Amino acid sequence: MAARILVIDDDQKILNTVRRGLAYEGYQVDVAESGEEGLRKAREHEPDLVILDVMLPGIDGFEICRRLRAGGDVPVLMLTARDEVSDRVRGLDLGADDYMVKPFAFEELIARVRALLRRREPSSANVLRFADLTLDLATREVRRGERMIELTNREFELLSLFLRHPRQVLPRATILERVWDYDFGGDSNVLDVYIGYLRTKLEANGEPRLIHTVRGAGYVLRE
Repeated sequence: MAARILVIDDDQKILNTVRRGLAYEGYQVDVAESGEEGLRKAREHEPDLVILDVMLPGIDGFEICRRLRAGGDVPVLMLTARDEVSDRVRGLDLGADDYMVKPFAFEELIARVRALLRRREPSSANVLRFADLTLDLATREVRRGERMIELTNREFELLSLFLRHPRQVLPRATILERVWDYDFGGDSNVLDVYIGYLRTKLEANGEPRLIHTVRGAGYVLRE
């Protein structure tokens, strides 16, 4: 069962961006635009993680965090434009597990979400598998059969995206958005270069190709 994430934010643009991105990563997503609505949905849906803005109409994020912590142990990631050290300290002291400042890179947000959720998962849930390929999200070890494969951070994130969506054709724009940045504006040839790096490492001992090009569409992980 996919983890359920509640996003509480009154900025419609941020809310939509985070909701779409998390849903694409395979999470179940609920949203709320006020403190009262957020607390109600937290009680109703019992999320595995809450992403919480500080400046909200009605009950602010600090008070929501305090109430969530008093009522259980759901991880809380505060996502806010308030970047003063005193605000970060206050949020963490009230029980927040992490604190991110807007504007943010979606890649980093996803990494932090995964890190917080891993604390609540059994270790077996940290391992992604396809064919003879395994990727451990906790130790960041990658193997093809018994062979260990060394990857850079970017290669690791790219491969983990494919492993989360096996046999699904991923458009080039989507991969660039998820692995590089949600507003990536550079030369898209960087994707072809990194696909080449991954193929070289995954096929170093003559193993069958797993990452295939779908002309005019993107790339797919399949046997």
